[in-house]
Amino acid sequence: MNMGKTLFAQIMEYVPWTSFTRIVTRYGGDCGVRSLNCAEHFRVMAFAQLTWRESLRDIEVCLSANRAKLYGMGFRSAIRRSTLADANESRDWHIWADIAALLIRRARKLYCNENFGADLDNTVYALDATTIDLCLSLFSWAPFRTTKAAIKLHTLLDLRGNIPAFIHISDGKTHEVSVLDILPVEAGAFYVMDRGYLDFARLYALHQAGAFFVTRAKRGMDARRVYSMPTDREAGVICDQRIALNGHYSSKAYPEQLRRIRFKDPQTGKTLIFLTNNTALPALTIAALYKSRWQVELFFKWIKQHLRIKRFMGNSENAVKTQIWCAVATYVLIAIVKKELQLDSSLYTLLQILSVSVFEKTQLLQAFAGSSYVSEQTDFDNQLNLFDF
Repeated sequence: MNMGKTLFAQIMEYVPWTSFTRIVTRYGGDCGVRSLNCAEHFRVMAFAQLTWRESLRDIEVCLSANRAKLYGMGFRSAIRRSTLADANESRDWHIWADIAALLIRRARKLYCNENFGADLDNTVYALDATTIDLCLSLFSWAPFRTTKAAIKLHTLLDLRGNIPAFIHISDGKTHEVSVLDILPVEAGAFYVMDRGYLDFARLYALHQAGAFFVTRAKRGMDARRVYSMPTDREAGVICDQRIALNGHYSSKAYPEQLRRIRFKDPQTGKTLIFLTNNTALPALTIAALYKSRWQVELFFKWIKQHLRIKRFMGNSENAVKTQIWCAVATYVLIAIVKKELQLDSSLYTLLQILSVSVFEKTQLLQAFAGSSYVSEQTDFDNQLNLFDF
């Protein structure tokens, strides 16, 4: 039944347009708009992501070359770069943030039973941040260093499906640990972080909220052993201890005991020291949870390589955040399509196919048939030593 529709139009059918309209109405996104309403604006930005367009002129030329197909793709008229530039500058970026959040909620429901390598019923999140460099002369609103500008993308990744559950965009100077102050905390969930997030007061707030954390200890941490538990040294668990903090300020910030696990990776010989407030899971499971944190690193590497956020189509804060949120929404939309159609191919593979075939009039399943080859993402997983820091 979709043989007359382009692949792009079929992808857009997975957008919940009724909820989309409610979000647009909430922010008055279409008030006084004569051309390029919010639905068309989102389609243009999604098209730019799917086909790797990197400039306003690039988008305009590519779409105008396929003018006969525009109406079927949801565009009422030709797309002008000046109109798109104005929309990126003036249309509230919160519209796209809310639409991304809507798609994220839907995707997380679809992926809630995915296996991520650890036998746990709990939700497991990986928290990290990545810096996107900008030119200071063009992006003066995002100062980072004396001669550079930058923004930081703070991401909480649900490891079941690698869906970003929470994203915060800040200027480059914002320290990663400060995002813990605004993080939505889910009781019973695990939050896996590197040692850049080791702030005992903030970790204690997580603990009091009923959540679990797994992180790494910093060198020279002042703590005393309260007691030790039996360990399996052959499996790499050197020690599994309950500890109490000695420092005057740190002991006040985290007044309860912590669990410290010293783990030596049998394959690489590297020794890592984990800190957690979970006392029930086996030590090897805690080590496996920290290992899974690298999925967020792969996520950052993936979006930097495959989503169009290296070059921005506007210089204002609103334009930059519009582009980032539309990129995230596109990523999650393809994740939804992948799950709804029960495709085995990676997101990388699906996006590669779409990048050269969005104008084709064929069914989605037929377009993706036979696409389950080894992807670049799989290569990352095979080549990366996940305990190599």
